[in-house]
Amino acid sequence: MPKIFYTERDIDDLYARGVTCLDVHDGVVLTDLARERMFKYGMTPNRVDPKKHVEDDPQEVLIHKIKAAVLARLNGQVDAAVLDSVIRRVVASMK
Repeated sequence: MPKIFYTERDIDDLYARGVTCLDVHDGVVLTDLARERMFKYGMTPNRVDPKKHVEDDPQEVLIHKIKAAVLARLNGQVDAAVLDSVIRRVVASMK
């Protein structure tokens, strides 16, 4: 499996698109500047198994759908990190 490299520019682009967490595994390499930028933006690393897909977890699918709907409705006028945190708390409280 080829390695995936992220630079600070990649992190800037992801943040601009509203990404609040980054899936990482043994095949992902973050440059030092990318890691610093990620934490500066409040993005969190999410340790995943590369063989397992998000579609396998119904809770993650629900979170993604809710987040996408809210971002579309508010035209990006909300902090994506705060939105992600709130949605995850609400979904977790529903268990």
